[in-house]
Amino acid sequence: MLTAEDGIQTIERGSIVTPRGFYAAGMHTGVKRKRNDLGMIYCDVPASAAALYTKNMIQAAPLQTTKDSIASEGKLQAIIINSGNANACTGKQGEQDAYTMRHATAQQLELPDHRVAVSSTGIIGLPMPMDRIIPNIKELHLDTDQEAATAFNESILTTDAIRKSTCRQTIIDDSPVTMAGSAKGSGMIEPNMGTMLAFVTTDAAIEPDMLQLALKDVTDKTFNCITVDGDTSTNDMVLTMASGKAGNESLTPDHKDWNAFVEMLRATCEDLATMIARDGEGATKLIEVNVSGAHDDQQAGQVAKTVVGSSLVKTAVYGADPNWGRIIAAIGRSGADINPETIDAFVGPVQLLKNSQPLAFSEKEASDYLLQDTITITIGLNNGDGIGKAWGCDLTYDYVRINASYTT
Repeated sequence: MLTAEDGIQTIERGSIVTPRGFYAAGMHTGVKRKRNDLGMIYCDVPASAAALYTKNMIQAAPLQTTKDSIASEGKLQAIIINSGNANACTGKQGEQDAYTMRHATAQQLELPDHRVAVSSTGIIGLPMPMDRIIPNIKELHLDTDQEAATAFNESILTTDAIRKSTCRQTIIDDSPVTMAGSAKGSGMIEPNMGTMLAFVTTDAAIEPDMLQLALKDVTDKTFNCITVDGDTSTNDMVLTMASGKAGNESLTPDHKDWNAFVEMLRATCEDLATMIARDGEGATKLIEVNVSGAHDDQQAGQVAKTVVGSSLVKTAVYGADPNWGRIIAAIGRSGADINPETIDAFVGPVQLLKNSQPLAFSEKEASDYLLQDTITITIGLNNGDGIGKAWGCDLTYDYVRINASYTT
C-alpha cells in the first residue's frame, strides 16, 4: 500500500479520467482533415478551478470566456475544447462564437453557463466553423475508460506528433489522492507558455484560491521553463479542476500534506512540460539545461531559459557539435548577474569549461553523447546558491518545413 513516506507514484495506465468524478470524450467533426478536433472534460460535481493564460497581449476569445466562467464562483464542471481553429483575432464574432460554444455545452450537460470553460487551438484569424462544432457537442459521448481518454487526448492536438498525458498519486490525510494531466504543444512554445494547452484533473479537496496559489507556483517551475522556438501564442492555457472526491481535509499551506500536493502537481506539470519540449516541431532531441551557483533561483532559471532557447545552441545539439562557444555566449546575454571568469560547463559527462577556460576534452566522446535523444547541459556559475532548469529541443530542417506550410 502507498504511504505518505513513499511520496508520489506514477500510475502507468492512468489518464485524465482516473481521478474520481471525471469523464472525457473526443471526436472528429471535420474542422481538421483527419484527427479528432472536438473534446470535452466533465466533472460530475462542481470542481474547484484555477487557470493561467498566455502573457501575449493579443489573446484569443476563448480565454476571456474561460476567465469569466471561473470568476463567477471559482467552480467548473466542463471544458469544451476544439482544435484546428484558434478563434483568435476574430473580432466580435469570435467572442460571440466562444460564448455560443459555452452555452451549447452547458445546455447539453444541464449546467449553468458559468460552469463551462472554453479553449481553442489551431490557425489564427479564420472564422470559427460553428456549423461543425455546435451540432457535434451533443454527439460527444462522455466516459471514464481509456478509449474516451485517448479520444480526448487526440482531440486537442495540432502539429503534435504524439499524445501527451500523465497520471500520479500520493497520500493526503492517509488516503490516496490522484492527479492526471493531458496537454498539447509542439510549436510557438516559449517560456511564459506557448501555443500549449494543458488540463489537469485531481480528486483532491482544495478551494479555488488555494488551487490557484499552487498552480502559479508550479507553472513558473514547469510550463514557464520550456521553449521550442521563442514564440508565445495567443491561446495558451493551463487549467486545473479538483473534484474533492478524495475526501481529504481541504488543502491550504497550513495542511500537513500541502507540500505533498504541490509536489504532485509539480511532477504532473513537469511531465507534460517535458513532453511538449520533446515533441517540438521537427525535433529529434530533448534538451535539459541545469544551472547552479547563480545569484538566486530566478537568475538561474533565466540563464537556463536563455541557453535552451538559443537557436545556435539548438542547432549545435542537432548537429552533435560540442561548440561550447554557443553556450557561454548565451549565458553572457541572459541578463543574469554573472561572473564571466567563474563559469563551468558540461555536455552530459564531458566538461568543456572550468572557470570560463576551455579544457582539453574528447570531441568524439562529446559528439557521441550529443547523438542521444535526451541531452543534458550543466552549467555552474559559481556566483551564489541559486539553482534552476529549463527544457527545450533541437532545431532541425523539419521545423522550417512544417512551419513554412502550416496553413497550406
